[in-house]
Amino acid sequence: MRRLYFLVPEINSATAIVDELLLARIEERRIHIAAKDHHALQEAHLPEANLLQETDFIPAVEKGLSVGGGTGILAGLVAMTFPPAGLIVGGGAVLGLGLLGAGFGAWVSGMIGINIENTQLKEFEDAINEGQLLLMVDVPVARIDEITELVKKHHPEAEVSGTEPTLPVFP
Repeated sequence: MRRLYFLVPEINSATAIVDELLLARIEERRIHIAAKDHHALQEAHLPEANLLQETDFIPAVEKGLSVGGGTGILAGLVAMTFPPAGLIVGGGAVLGLGLLGAGFGAWVSGMIGINIENTQLKEFEDAINEGQLLLMVDVPVARIDEITELVKKHHPEAEVSGTEPTLPVFP
């Protein structure tokens, strides 16, 4: 999956684009709109971007999992090499500490990441503050050109603003 970005000047254009995307069989859960005025999006029944799209929660959790898991495994290996108070520590302890570290790392970094604005959206911040809408569409790689052309063909007012290189599978 890849995320396409379109800057749209007004609600009516965004509504028309969303309708066309739905007709092109893009699921509504794959369409997200970031705007200064969330109330207007709700009135127009447009799919709003949520915390997963507007914050760095997902990248932070990914980093926390890897750093915490690595640290836990390292701590388990140290405990195996230098057993505390004469205890015998086996592979299960290494695995347990690795899982504990991964969970703790994901939790802590997720709490930090949820308070940080999405770094991918920084370049659109001025346009959003000026009243434009940022339309984010998650599409399979094979459909990138098709969806981009669909929007450009029917909505010249929409500015094609690029593609995010990678997208996690679960948001």
